[in-house]
This record gives sequence, C-alpha cells and structure tokens, in this order.
Amino acid sequence: MNLNINAQKAQTFDAIVVGSGITGGWAAKELTEKGLNVLVLERGYEIKHVEDYKTAMQDPWEFEHRGKITAVSAEEHYASMFFSAKEGSQFNFTNDKEHPYIQKRPFNWIRGYHTGGKSLIWGKHTYRWNREDFMANAKEGLGVDWPIRYEDLVPWYTYVEKFVGISGQAEGLDVLPDSTFLPPMAMTAPERHFKKSVAQKLNRPIVMGRVAHLTKPQPWHTAVGRASCQFRNRCTRGCPFGAYFSSLAATLPAARSTNRLTIIHNAIVKEIILDDHAQKAKGVRVIDQNTMEVREFYAKVLFLNAGTIGSTSILMNSKSARFPNGLGNDSDQLGRNLMDHHLAVGARADIEGFEDDHYFGARPGSLYIPRFRNWGNDKRDYLRGFGYQGGASRADWARGGTEPGFGADFKKKMTQPGPWKMSLTGFGEVLPDPNNRFYLSPDKTDKWGQPQVVFDADFSANDRAMRKDIMNDGAEMLEAAGFKNVTTYDNPAAHMGLGIHEMGTARMGKDPKTSVLNKYNQVHTCKNVFVTDGSGMTSASNVNPSLTYMALTARAASYAVAQLKAKNL
Repeated sequence: MNLNINAQKAQTFDAIVVGSGITGGWAAKELTEKGLNVLVLERGYEIKHVEDYKTAMQDPWEFEHRGKITAVSAEEHYASMFFSAKEGSQFNFTNDKEHPYIQKRPFNWIRGYHTGGKSLIWGKHTYRWNREDFMANAKEGLGVDWPIRYEDLVPWYTYVEKFVGISGQAEGLDVLPDSTFLPPMAMTAPERHFKKSVAQKLNRPIVMGRVAHLTKPQPWHTAVGRASCQFRNRCTRGCPFGAYFSSLAATLPAARSTNRLTIIHNAIVKEIILDDHAQKAKGVRVIDQNTMEVREFYAKVLFLNAGTIGSTSILMNSKSARFPNGLGNDSDQLGRNLMDHHLAVGARADIEGFEDDHYFGARPGSLYIPRFRNWGNDKRDYLRGFGYQGGASRADWARGGTEPGFGADFKKKMTQPGPWKMSLTGFGEVLPDPNNRFYLSPDKTDKWGQPQVVFDADFSANDRAMRKDIMNDGAEMLEAAGFKNVTTYDNPAAHMGLGIHEMGTARMGKDPKTSVLNKYNQVHTCKNVFVTDGSGMTSASNVNPSLTYMALTARAASYAVAQLKAKNL
C-alpha cells in the first residue's frame, strides 16, 4: 500500500499545464514564479533551445533541394505546405499523415507537436486588440458579448509586452492601441514613399510592423539568454540567438529557473479525470506517444494550453456522468464558432525609380496597414474589417529560377540586387458562427486510439464580400503610390485554417448557458480548469491574436493562484 501512495504522490503537482507553446509557456512561468510546483505535459518530442536548431546556420545552397520541400514531405505536411513548411523547417511542422484529421469542409490544421509548439513558427506580428474588438459582438448582436473589456487587459498587455520584447513605434491610433515598444525596424525607401503617398491621397496611416523581435535587449531578456535580432529571417528553423520570442527561449527558461518546473514529453493527454464527489478535476490521463503506456497525473488546478483544437478536443473527450457531452459542455458550445483570419488575398506591384536604394540584411518584419473599413465614418455592406501586412523589397538570386537566361553573364546578374517589388496581404476578421465547428469522429481514430477531429467550417457571405475589398483596396493604395503593373489576387484554394489563427470552440461569456468559460478563462462548471489559448476567444478581431492569448493567460494564472490561496479551488 505504501508503494501505491508514494507512486501517486510522485505524480501529483500543484498545477498541470497541458501544452508547452506560446500560452503553455506563459502559464508555466506565471504559476512557478508564484510558488507552485508545475508539471508541463507536451504531446510531442523534445526540442532543446539552440542545440536542436539543426538547420539554423545553413545557407540556401547547403540544402539538398535548395530549400524546396520534396514531394514525399509535401504529402506528409500537406496542411502547412501552402506557404509555411520548407526543407529547412519542416521538422517544426507536424506530420499530417501520422496525425490525421477529417475535412467535411476544407480546413488546414497547421500544428507543431514539440517543445515550444507553434511559438517556434509563428509570424511574430504582435498587436493589442482595440476597445471596439471587445464590444462588437454586443453592438451587432452576433455570438455572445465578451465578459471583459479592453481596460481589463491593459495592465496584462503591458506586463507581457515588457517580457516578450516588441519592436515598434507609438502612433496614438485608437484602431491600433500602442504597446510598450523596443525601437522599430526601418522602412525601405519605397515603403517610406508608399506611406507618404497613401497618407496624402487616401488619408490612411501606415506603420512599421510591430513584431516580437529584440531590437534592443533589456536586462530581463539577456537574463534568460536572449540577444538582438540578426536580421537573417530564418526564424522558422529556430533562432539560436533567442531574438524572437518563443516559449523555448523565454518563458520556459524563466519557469525552469524557479526549480519548480517538470516537463514530460511524448505525453498525449487523453482526458481530464473528474472527481464526481467534489465536481472538480483531479488530474489527467495520458498516453505515452511511443510506448502507449497510460499514466495519470494529479493536481489542484489544470491549465489547458494545447491550442484551440487540442484543448477543446480534450474537454470533448472528458466525458462523465456529470458531463456526458464533454467537460464543461452544458451549453453545447464546445467545438462551435470556429474562427480564423483571412489570408492569401491582396495585391502586388512592381516599383520603378529606386534602383540606387539598398538595404542590408533580411528584415523579419514588414509594414502594417491598420483597419480603415467600418471604422469611424466608413460604412460597408459587410461587418468588421481587415488590415494588411506586407512591404517592398528587391528580388534576390532566387529569381534566377523563373527568369530566362544562362551562362556567366546570367550568373553575374543574379549576384546583383533585383528589381523592387511590393506585396500587400490582407488579414480580415472572420465572424463567429455556431455552424462553423469541429467535432470528434464517432468511428475514426488515430494510432493512439483517440478520435480524429472532423472540421466543418467555411467562409460566409460576409467574409467573401470582405475579401473583394481586401483585393481592391490593396490595389488602390499601390496605385496611389504610382507603382506599376498592379495586380490583385484571391487564391481559390484559400480556406479556413490557412491563417493559422484558429480561435473559438470554447468561448468565454457571461452566461454558463451560452458559453464555456467565464471572464477569467475558467470553466463555468468546473472551477479548477482554465483554458487560456485561442479556444476561449469570443470574436476574432482582425489583428494577430497571440498577444491577447498571452495577456489572458497571465491574468488567469494570477487569478488561479489567488483562488488557490483562498481555498476556492
């Protein structure tokens, strides 16, 4: 009997965090720094910061296929092949053949099953949401009202921004609230011309993209081993300088320094174990990815940070007499209101007249054009709005793959900077819709016996009307700058999931009858379970969501620890 008691004690922690990505890292950091012994369960394999970034220092010509992914690898990584996975970074993207899912309607589920998750491959554009983002649902009668407002997150935005390190510049725009910034990256000469032209002719502001790259590291950045961005733009291979923010380079080292962090890899969380008497979670049941061994771990509080689909799948799979349709699913909202951002739509142009202007290095950021549609006095025949990311650069040696030519003169030409070009890609808000959803297959399982996810979601008429404006407005701005050969594009293969900003499926709300989580990301009906990744989002805004996920996580962790100390969990 003593052996059993000791075994259970060895598998008991103050808190369990499921997932080691961008929010799992924050949960681990905040909970350990507040004195809790924390277990992080990562379903993927272990990656060690710096030493496991095998391709980080390789030049393009050192890759067998010059960076292009092979046909076999493309089949294995089909979801991320659209623009993300390359020969040097495919190991950071999940193999879809090994981890299958079902598309009732097309959906690209791009994942990173390893330490750090998608924080190793994210785009790093980092923006606060604005006041209207938290009120739009209530004003327009869509979805449910957010249980919080912008002012509730302001101190937490500031708190996480300081630790993350965001380069950018204060602009004083209501539509794009300022953050706490490190120095901004520089615009190229055509971009400065573009900014001035669009401001004069169309009265639209253009800002330097706000990105989570260190341009001037502060003592708290260097304390965890991070250094300045080297402008190599090889981020998806892993950054040995820790220059861009990832859980691997920043939050997990901070948590580890407390000596209160344990991480277990290859641990697929199957379900939450419910204490039927106390109506609280008492732990999780886990399948070892390699050995198939089933183990249980116990804690006073659980944080689900497995990504929007992963966290909600765990809740769905956690069935009991109290929760026959999944833990916390009294409202039937688990899996519903799946959202993403528009992508693969915009405009391009050639630029003449700046041939004597050059730049050094490969800037990892871009311009940002804040939302101007359905803002202020502008009214459209659709709801919400969009922004753009993009910029101007000179074509490099890779243009030799498509330009005609051969011989010594052609090779010499490829060593010189190519012509200037500019591209704008729209990021638009997708509305919450209960019919856009995923659910767990009743009969298809993966090799670990877990039900496969079935996606059933698509863009709405509102979304498609917005995509037309994204194309046309992008072209209008490029023409206003006098650029040449302006063309628009809306890739017909674009569908939900490509934005890699999946949100919703376990939304926050004021009423347990219509939502899963309360204002602290706490499951309404199971108080010691918190979900702080994209699952809880009640609407999608049009700006990148990761900063808001991080702020919500830090806020929820602070609340959870206070509730633990008050013996309310």
